[in-house]
Amino acid sequence: MLQAAHLKTQIFGYDHNWQEHPNDVASTPPDETGDLNDYPQKVLDSPAAKWISGIAFHCYYGDPSAMTTFHNEHPKLQIFMDECSGSQSTDPAATFSDTLKWQSRNLEIGSTRNWSSTVINWNLALDPAGGPHVGGCGTCTGIVTIGPGGAVTPDAEYYALGQLSRFVQPGAVRIASTSFGTTGWNGEVMDVAFRNPDGSTVLVAHNENDNAQAFAVQEGGQRFTYTLPGDSLATFVWAGNLAGHHPLRQVAPSGWTATASPSGPANPCCTDDIAAHAVDGDASTRYSTGQGQAPGQYLQADFGAAIPARRIVFDTGTSTSDYPRGYTAQTSTNGTNWDTVLANGHGTGQFTTIGLPGRAVRYVRMTLTTADPGDWWSVADVRAYVTGGSRS
Repeated sequence: MLQAAHLKTQIFGYDHNWQEHPNDVASTPPDETGDLNDYPQKVLDSPAAKWISGIAFHCYYGDPSAMTTFHNEHPKLQIFMDECSGSQSTDPAATFSDTLKWQSRNLEIGSTRNWSSTVINWNLALDPAGGPHVGGCGTCTGIVTIGPGGAVTPDAEYYALGQLSRFVQPGAVRIASTSFGTTGWNGEVMDVAFRNPDGSTVLVAHNENDNAQAFAVQEGGQRFTYTLPGDSLATFVWAGNLAGHHPLRQVAPSGWTATASPSGPANPCCTDDIAAHAVDGDASTRYSTGQGQAPGQYLQADFGAAIPARRIVFDTGTSTSDYPRGYTAQTSTNGTNWDTVLANGHGTGQFTTIGLPGRAVRYVRMTLTTADPGDWWSVADVRAYVTGGSRS
């Protein structure tokens, strides 16, 4: 009918939660089909698929990662996070703080890092009693509260949305950035980055912890540090492309592997700090030596295939004091014959950056040359960059 009327209306399938809520399944009438987590996939496996422009999700159950799962299956379809309403906390005095933290992790940052093109709050304006409504939610919150009288009070949703809407321009694209925080609270700094049409970069960062945390930001050869207060959200904007005349593109770590000596800590606290976690694309995990730095300790990354790398970054993550005091850096195409690209390097903080000439390499190895018995060596993320900017 839409086609016959020559309308260009787009149809988005699903329009439901990231994951089916058990109560939805349990309350399904006996003469109806129960809710299914793979409903959108079933639609797209049917003749209806040709009419579908994308899939829309709600926030009320599950995790934003469901949108990445869907994107990987259907990368050409749009994804919208098109409904999320905040609600009063058990302690009303905590509502603002609870809402700001949860929505920052799951909507402003969590949804956009998981391929959603939008962040949409369901209630624009409500009265102090959460109304008006006919049935439905009696504890929902709006972007603003109107009343008593004509007073307008911005709620947490107003400020969380503003971190995006005030700085991310129409037509912006999300670009790759390393995040240490997770949608499930882990107490670290979580972020998302965008490139605006005017060339400026926007970084939205949220400190999940109650305590202030310092972090470093690097683009190209430029960097800055900032201390973000506890439970807070901030946006940073800088102009132009700081990567220089030839912009660099981060290589996705798909299929990467790593080996190390020592293989990981013997200390029971950190036996999960294995080499593989330095190349898993998840900066909330790490490799660490589990002992003081000593000459001969090394971490070796295998990209799985040769890439024309121009830059390699070893990132300590949140363990900013665990940088290499002294090191050599080598590359190889076969894992047997090695070229030394830096013979006498010295780390100075969170990022240890190694420039490369752009010849194809498959392996990169950092070997420590300086002892520091008091500090471990930790690597939360190894990143490789090649010439040529692109969308994330």
